[in-house]
Amino acid sequence: MRQAEILRKTAETEIRLSLCLEGGAREIKTGVGFLDHMLSGFAKHGGFGLRVLCSGDTWVDDHHSVEDVGICLGDAFAQALGDLRGVERFGQSILPMDEALLLAAVDLSGRGMLCWSADLPTEKVGTFDTELGKEFWLAFVRRAGCTLHIRKLAGENSHHILEAVFKAAGRCLRDAVRITGTEVPSTKGMLV
Repeated sequence: MRQAEILRKTAETEIRLSLCLEGGAREIKTGVGFLDHMLSGFAKHGGFGLRVLCSGDTWVDDHHSVEDVGICLGDAFAQALGDLRGVERFGQSILPMDEALLLAAVDLSGRGMLCWSADLPTEKVGTFDTELGKEFWLAFVRRAGCTLHIRKLAGENSHHILEAVFKAAGRCLRDAVRITGTEVPSTKGMLV
């Protein structure tokens, strides 16, 4: 089982996160309701076991909690994947959600890069700052060491767009982490 447990404690957040790439239980309590909803969809559609408990300074705003959970999830993927031996490496998903249509594509390259083209029509979904969607994925890719492309092909509702982003990311990561061989999937013999 490829798993990881991450503990992170700063002056702004305290997070305990566990991840199992092969599936398992899900318990997500970040203190940010919309992020809980997004991570639930991500884990479900990725087929991942995910437990996240976060206590953060949400009286300031949600930024620190959202970014730090992204950091921890990226760390967990990097730890669970190890040297990437045998993984498929690439994954992609085009996911419709009502009027929204999102493309997500990932390369477990060892190089953290986010290519984001998903303009959101509103600044908020409920109390959630929609710009935090991109901040979450920036934190994730930097720590996971992957290249992730997110492209909105259609969409008018910010909730639907962001939900499609998280679900599409889960689906493309599900495919990329799948074991399909025994070697590191690179002609160089290593990734990075």
